[in-house]
Amino acid sequence: MEVQERILDTAFNLFRQYGTRSITMDDIAVRMGISKKTLYAHFADKSDLVLNVMSRHLKLMEDQCIEGRNNSRDAIEELFLVMKMLEEKLRNMNPVAMMDLQKFHAKAFQLFETHRKVFLLQTIRENLERGIREGLYRPDLDLDILSHFRVASSMFCFQPELFPMNGYDMTRVQRVLLEHFLYGVVTEKGYQEIERYKTKDHPK
Repeated sequence: MEVQERILDTAFNLFRQYGTRSITMDDIAVRMGISKKTLYAHFADKSDLVLNVMSRHLKLMEDQCIEGRNNSRDAIEELFLVMKMLEEKLRNMNPVAMMDLQKFHAKAFQLFETHRKVFLLQTIRENLERGIREGLYRPDLDLDILSHFRVASSMFCFQPELFPMNGYDMTRVQRVLLEHFLYGVVTEKGYQEIERYKTKDHPK
């Protein structure tokens, strides 16, 4: 792996666990066993590093979402594949990471906001449209309202006033909210598919 990619991966894992404010360039260099000179040869400063970490992370997530859509047999499997990806990304995620991003790294946070308001919103809407075509989701759904609702609810786990980190597992919060959303939009056929995928993921 290229040094720059290793730096981005190391920084992402540290920022994910501890937030950006408490992690210094020294911390990243020490964790990697490289000099700060090497670090600054690739990134101008910490803000530049955070921006590049967010850009790469969002691109990877978007690519995986598209891959999940292309490799899924139906709209419900698509969401379960995306959920597996999110569970990996959110593991050990500290909600303070998102708060730090918003407070101290405006450009990086704007990247996330664009991802949320454009890519994520469109992906959810397309999934709803797909599910309706496949007979898995009800045809009377208000796609606009439900797409915005799903985007909003996917952010709940980043709000410690709702789900404190010491009391909730973020991956479980996301899975429960996704299942709640799905049960609200599916037809009887869709309900049976949810149960099948849940059994497949968690065999008794």
